[in-house]
Amino acid sequence: MNIEITNWDDLSSRERNNILKRPIIVSKTEIKRKVRKIIETVRTNGDLALRELTKQYDKAEINSFRVSPKELAKAKLQINTEQLEAIKLAIANIKAFHAEQLPQPVDLETMPGVRTQRITHPIDAVGLYVPAGNAPLPSTAIMLSVPAKIAGCPTKIMCTPPRRDGTADPAVITAASIAGVNDIYKIGGAQAIAAMAYGTETIPKVNKVFGPGNSWVTEAKTQVSNDSDGAAIDMPAGPSEVLVIADEDASPPFIASDLLSQAEHGIDSQVVLISTCPDLASQVVKEIQQRLRKLSRNKIASQSIKGSLILITEDLESAITISNRYAPEHLILHVTSPRKLLPDIRNAGSIFLGKWSPESVGDYCSGTNHVLPTDGHARNQDGLSVEQFTRYMTVQELTSEGLELIGNAVITLANLEGLDAHAEAVKCRLKAIEDRK
Repeated sequence: MNIEITNWDDLSSRERNNILKRPIIVSKTEIKRKVRKIIETVRTNGDLALRELTKQYDKAEINSFRVSPKELAKAKLQINTEQLEAIKLAIANIKAFHAEQLPQPVDLETMPGVRTQRITHPIDAVGLYVPAGNAPLPSTAIMLSVPAKIAGCPTKIMCTPPRRDGTADPAVITAASIAGVNDIYKIGGAQAIAAMAYGTETIPKVNKVFGPGNSWVTEAKTQVSNDSDGAAIDMPAGPSEVLVIADEDASPPFIASDLLSQAEHGIDSQVVLISTCPDLASQVVKEIQQRLRKLSRNKIASQSIKGSLILITEDLESAITISNRYAPEHLILHVTSPRKLLPDIRNAGSIFLGKWSPESVGDYCSGTNHVLPTDGHARNQDGLSVEQFTRYMTVQELTSEGLELIGNAVITLANLEGLDAHAEAVKCRLKAIEDRK
């Protein structure tokens, strides 16, 4: 397999724009149309539609969508001790990191007699989506369940695609249960997003939907979030991607393994290497070619690697400029002094510093969350956090003395905008205060 290496300085402005565009595997117009139809079908026919769509897309016949206590208990028996300990370690680290994210209350007197507050409540009902298109993802079950639990959301449900035998993946539902979510439903794809956003006879309607997925899931999340009767979403988290910045001291085997670890997620994943050293880039290509043959998901990774991008830049400053422009989901700084570059990074979902920080640790158990913005959304979106499972309300309480201090300013501003009733709401109160004296 030939992987092209491109010199950034040789490209025109138009060529640079084109080369940084994400590859489109499937027509977005076609996906939008099909997803819209799925959502309409679920809204109209509820559980019946879910059964038909599950049979069509997952090749499974489901009588009861909810994972029963019996199925959950059976699933836990299929997880060996080593796997269970790894799940518990991941949960412990993710809990430790996310517990520090709980928002602090604000209670402030901006002027004497003018008290202002910001109070926080967990979102009443949240829906968590754990994909399983190419592989089961117990790690995602943990990443979603832990912050939802820490935030204290009263209703937490999870949807994950069934296997062909009609059961859910044992590792996924075990991880979710240990992390604090037991209301799990065997539904996948766009139909799962629709079910959570609008509710069915079996699936409760939620206020916000969380979790990554393929292009269909991402499109479904976008559509339900644009409907006032639907549900809010965390972010448009789509196909996985990684960008590695490497200098001449970087390790080609390490870089190749990091690129392949993302490539094996799916054929629409994208991997990017930006290096200041052409020789190193060539060595990385050789390493990829050698390692690719040994992967169990060789066909998927090979397809993804075809859309890979390797750029050569004159210096690290240029590499960072390109990275900020691309805004990757994962960014690995595989350079001699990575922390020195950190202040210059503006757009990335999650950053990995140095050669001993493979992206894999963030995917599983360093403690940070792996549900991250993709497709350039890291320019204006955050990765998943406890805050996204909460909502804020502001409060103000004035004494009569406080209203006297602030009232004339309110009247002046209201009159400036031509809003007489706003001004009158203050004037009548100020008059009542004056009459009382």
